[in-house]
Amino acid sequence: MLDTKKVKDMYYLLRKEVVPALGCTEPIAVALAVAKAAETWRGCAGKGKEALPDKLKIQVSLNIYKNGMGVGIPGTDMTGLYIASALGAIVGDSKKELEVLAGVRPEHVEMARKYVEEGRISIDIKKDCNKVYAESVCEGAGHQSRAVIEAEHQNIVLVEADGKCLFSKQGGGAEAQAEEDVYNITMDEIHEFATTQPFEDIKFIIEAAGLNRKLADYGIEHKSGMGLGATLLGWMKKNSAMNEYTDYAMAMTAAASDARMSGALLPAMSNSGSGNQGITAMVPILAVAEKTGSSDEELARALILSNLTAIHIKHGFGRLSAACGCVVASTGAACGVCYLLGGSLEQVKFAVKNMIGNLTGMVCDGAKLGCALKVASGTSAAMQAAVLALDNIYVPGTNGIIEDDVERTIRNIGYIAQKAMNEADNVILDIMVNKK
Repeated sequence: MLDTKKVKDMYYLLRKEVVPALGCTEPIAVALAVAKAAETWRGCAGKGKEALPDKLKIQVSLNIYKNGMGVGIPGTDMTGLYIASALGAIVGDSKKELEVLAGVRPEHVEMARKYVEEGRISIDIKKDCNKVYAESVCEGAGHQSRAVIEAEHQNIVLVEADGKCLFSKQGGGAEAQAEEDVYNITMDEIHEFATTQPFEDIKFIIEAAGLNRKLADYGIEHKSGMGLGATLLGWMKKNSAMNEYTDYAMAMTAAASDARMSGALLPAMSNSGSGNQGITAMVPILAVAEKTGSSDEELARALILSNLTAIHIKHGFGRLSAACGCVVASTGAACGVCYLLGGSLEQVKFAVKNMIGNLTGMVCDGAKLGCALKVASGTSAAMQAAVLALDNIYVPGTNGIIEDDVERTIRNIGYIAQKAMNEADNVILDIMVNKK
């Protein structure tokens, strides 16, 4: 039986890691840093909220740069960090954190486009820093401000005005260790929490998942991005021989990613700092629950199981990695689907092994429209993993990085993501920036 502290830790992780995010979180983190720096600059320069700094000087980590290059920015027909930065200065509200650009209107987009075209923004890669790092310096009217985000996409750690520190958040120490200890959970504990907590205390997750369903509906209606979700759904309606559960789950999940990555002005419910991870952890379960006629309580428990599994595995990856987060989130989805279809704790663990034995090695080559393809692949693999697990079929511990102990298997994939794939980031970025 879970002790009181462990139960509190689970709720804390859900509140902390499953939050709304408008737009891809990498350019949004940059927009948030710019918004905070711009607000600070206006304060020290005595300027009104319409005033803009003469220059924005931005530094970001390799991973932020890679993930921000080709992704759509909410409310615009543009992609990348430059337009996100300009909008952060023009309309960004730092109090909204990952929904910092929620107020974007067409007139703001035109102002931002002009600001970019005037060459007032510089963006450079900062080496030897945290993989989540965004720094914004605003200059103008004889004043300068600076804001830094580090470690987590909404985590502002430093604010300066004219060289004077206004705010600083120090890492390390007992507080940091206590935070790390919260993540010390196991699949056994996650399953017990998801299946035994009172329904009234966990039903909030259904409303949270509803944000991602709205994105999916939008993607289908507007044929957003590459139109992958809408196309898959169209083929499913034409071809009754297609697997109804799997293809419906793939179509709806891809459609949500289509909408998000093309810049739809709708928030996603994220997981572990990623909207696409939140989509992949939740939409397949919504789709299967719809097809099976699952109760709200069954749906809530499956969503909790999926989200906590994704949080558990992702913590071993680190916030950003050359390994695609789709692997993490779709593993959570496999567990949730397995539960919905009557799977036991042991079978849920089999699903984890099946997923890690299948998708390990999928690389992240930046956030972009094509992420919908990876999301669809992850969803298909999740359905396959769950069905195999229900028949007690799983990748054995003698295979590759899989071990008999599921927790050791999870640690192995985290180790690969953190250690073995570092050089892949450099190679991927080199290819991306040197395309002809």
